[in-house]
Amino acid sequence: MAMDHNKIPQATAKRLPLYYRFINNLNHQGKKRVSSKELSDAVKVDSATIRRDFSYFGALGKKGYGYNVEYLLGFFRKTLDQDETTDVALIGVGNLGTAFLHYNFMKNNNILIKMAFDSDPEKVGTTIGDVPVYHIADLEKKLDGVNVAILTIPASEADGITDRLVAEGITGILNFTPARITVPEHIRVHHIDLAVELQALVYFLKHYPLEETKQLD
Repeated sequence: MAMDHNKIPQATAKRLPLYYRFINNLNHQGKKRVSSKELSDAVKVDSATIRRDFSYFGALGKKGYGYNVEYLLGFFRKTLDQDETTDVALIGVGNLGTAFLHYNFMKNNNILIKMAFDSDPEKVGTTIGDVPVYHIADLEKKLDGVNVAILTIPASEADGITDRLVAEGITGILNFTPARITVPEHIRVHHIDLAVELQALVYFLKHYPLEETKQLD
């Protein structure tokens, strides 16, 4: 079934990899079907939201039966392009960057950090987690064919590196720096500021107790 992905809410699109990961785990366990309630309990998204998310893609399940795990797995694999590998470049091999290289999205079979860049002479020329580390001066030489980058560099370097990435054809950036980088309209940037997320968590702990939050929902 052809679908217009532009009509799918971005909030729904962000939940699709979450659904896929759980369904993939169920498939490995040999489970044949799953209910929206089971999905809800596992991914911590309410059943009504799951049913609404799935409704954007047509009839994925049957009332009273639930969802066929194998069918869902095939559907989301195709929807999320799981059979097509996306190569990623990591910029900045500090503590966070090194952790990414060791992990290298091993639980996702369609994302691979192919190369990393840094200026530290002790890291340049080495291999971390099977990923070669190049000097940042060689960015333009080595980046051929990669269109997604992860930034784990100091905020002061973010704008300059971003300009170089954009010039080389990067179209997606996962930004772990506190800087709010400026890019052309055709570039997608997702900002993840761990300090802000932690501050928000502490604020919610103090001012929105879970019992109170559940009563408000």
